[in-house]
Amino acid sequence: MPPSSPSMASTLRAYALPLILFAFAMLYQLLLIPNYFPPSHYDVLKIDTYSPVDKVRDSYHTLQSNWNSSPQVPDTCQFLKIQYAYELLTNPSWKRDYDLFGIDDQLHILENASKNCAGKRISELDLPLLDVPPPSGPIDHSHKVITALDFQSIFPVTKPWLIQLYSSGSKRCAQFSESWNKIASLLHPFANTGMVELGEVQLAVYLADKRSTGKPYFRNGIPYLLAIPPGCRDVKCFSRFDGELTVDKVTNWFATTVLALPQINYYSKESLVPKLFGKSSHHKVKVIFFTKSGERAAPFIRQAAKDYWDYASFAFILWREEESSYWMGAFGVESAPAVVFLKDPGVKPVVHHGSVDNSFFLKMMENNKQQELPQLRSVTSMELGCDPHGYSRAGYDTIIWYCAIAVGRPGLALNKMRETMCRVKETLSKPNEADASSDNQTLAPAVEVIKRKRLTFAWLDGEKQKDFCRFYLGPASEQTCGQHTGVDDIPQLFIIRYLRNSSAMDTKTQEKPTWKSLLMKDLEGEHDQAGQFVARYKGASDISEVCSSTLKFPHRKWCFVTLRTPALVPDDKDPGWSRTAQKVPLENLKQRIQGVVRGLLVYQEDPRIGPFLLLGALISMGSIWFRRNQAQTSESNPQSQPSSEEPSQDERNQRPRDGLRRRQTKDSTKNQHPSMTDSEPKGAYQIPLSDSESE
Repeated sequence: MPPSSPSMASTLRAYALPLILFAFAMLYQLLLIPNYFPPSHYDVLKIDTYSPVDKVRDSYHTLQSNWNSSPQVPDTCQFLKIQYAYELLTNPSWKRDYDLFGIDDQLHILENASKNCAGKRISELDLPLLDVPPPSGPIDHSHKVITALDFQSIFPVTKPWLIQLYSSGSKRCAQFSESWNKIASLLHPFANTGMVELGEVQLAVYLADKRSTGKPYFRNGIPYLLAIPPGCRDVKCFSRFDGELTVDKVTNWFATTVLALPQINYYSKESLVPKLFGKSSHHKVKVIFFTKSGERAAPFIRQAAKDYWDYASFAFILWREEESSYWMGAFGVESAPAVVFLKDPGVKPVVHHGSVDNSFFLKMMENNKQQELPQLRSVTSMELGCDPHGYSRAGYDTIIWYCAIAVGRPGLALNKMRETMCRVKETLSKPNEADASSDNQTLAPAVEVIKRKRLTFAWLDGEKQKDFCRFYLGPASEQTCGQHTGVDDIPQLFIIRYLRNSSAMDTKTQEKPTWKSLLMKDLEGEHDQAGQFVARYKGASDISEVCSSTLKFPHRKWCFVTLRTPALVPDDKDPGWSRTAQKVPLENLKQRIQGVVRGLLVYQEDPRIGPFLLLGALISMGSIWFRRNQAQTSESNPQSQPSSEEPSQDERNQRPRDGLRRRQTKDSTKNQHPSMTDSEPKGAYQIPLSDSESE
């Protein structure tokens, strides 16, 4: 019985892929390609593409004479297209840009004129349509103009390059000239800037984007910006700007993509405290910029944020007049632009009103990068002299030195203690004022040791440095060190008196035997090189009392005892933007995705896509038809009819029985007597018969 024919639904499902490919091919060829390849200005003038200027003029005059001799009124919109094509193609600069790169940045003039041409005659039109710029051009050529000859010389330079491709006859390039000067001035300390005129055809073609067909073009027209990172020697590593040509966006793109500088966020009045003060490290100075424009941070500010990351946190605030009273009361800011440096709690902010440049701002950063009361950390312990390994600010010859430390969990209580310590330090650091305000000489020893750098004031984060804190405070550290336990936080003040172990230092400088193992040397290096005596201050937080009690220690010779002091917990690692910049040196993930999408969009204008889709549809349809036809042919043959060359089922069943019978016969005749067999026994012969028997 022949198989039933497949249904229409199953047939459509089987041929779904070729049908889809065929539909896309027709859509691409009939709708997309005509939009991507509209009639050129040469087609409007009815001449060949890339025709010379003389032929353009001849064609225009021919069309003009036909209009004058024609009895019909010419179409005004068609006349505008012809007039626009004539003016564009008779200008050498515009024609060059149009022929080589397809640049037509004045097309909006034709579109606007076509919208307003209804009901108008040719004589009523304002001609010419396009304004020809002066020969010299309004573009500022004070920046370096790069030619094909000196292009190779820019690669060994360690600074990155920002290059603008421009045309001397382009109005857009002339309008962008002022913005380009601002961009170049902002990037001057960090990058080189240069310009390439499209008249340098070979160099311009090399730097331009490429279509899928290999033709050069500029994605967003001109001016066109691209960046060359240091060490880049191939067009594949160029970074191309694809955005709005403004000073803010161009500098932000270059600083982020090429220079790998951190972003500085804007904060509002409500988010400043929880997001900046609450999340940044307590030891960092807060640098706050007030601006009216809302632009992103200049590259030199972002570079400073990267260089001073260990010392300061940066923020921007958009100035609003309705919030001026709040900022005046909080930081003393009267107007924008302004820069504020916030140091310790209770310390008056440092405010500068007005704009700042690179050199002036770096001087301000150097003068204000440290807090008045520095934090004792792993990277500052040696610098402050609060180090048990024998380091002192007064030098290696100093035998005794001191370190006064305010410790506690971060919060209001610790901030008050830090404020008190700042005032104590200020009082003791000004001996003239201290002597004049005191009736006795109780502060004289403290003033003297501060002069000789034998006394250092610092504060310690008891929550983060809990082991270090508990080592010095002992049982009294419950409300001061470690995580919050629900009880009130009580900051404390303790003073460490360091006594250098001169015998250990002398032994360290002597030549050590060579037979000591590395392990023994490491163990020797781990011992503290200075003895320590710790005294906790238990008085009130009065400045005069703290000052008078600073150095009231028993002045006797202490026995040297070496103790293993816990190490300070290291600071945070490099910020996330630094690690990201090392992994992705040129562009972040979002920009990479955008680059891939742009690369795929280039193929939309490729005229070969439609034929490829049609070819794929035909091949797919042919392969599907062949497989289905082969399957139907095999189903039409009877499945139960055996092949003549193959044994039947009875023969296959008979073969085991024949083999078994042969084996049984062989075994039965193996042990039989020779006389019972048909074969002749050994030594037997035939007896001849007599005559009578034979008869």
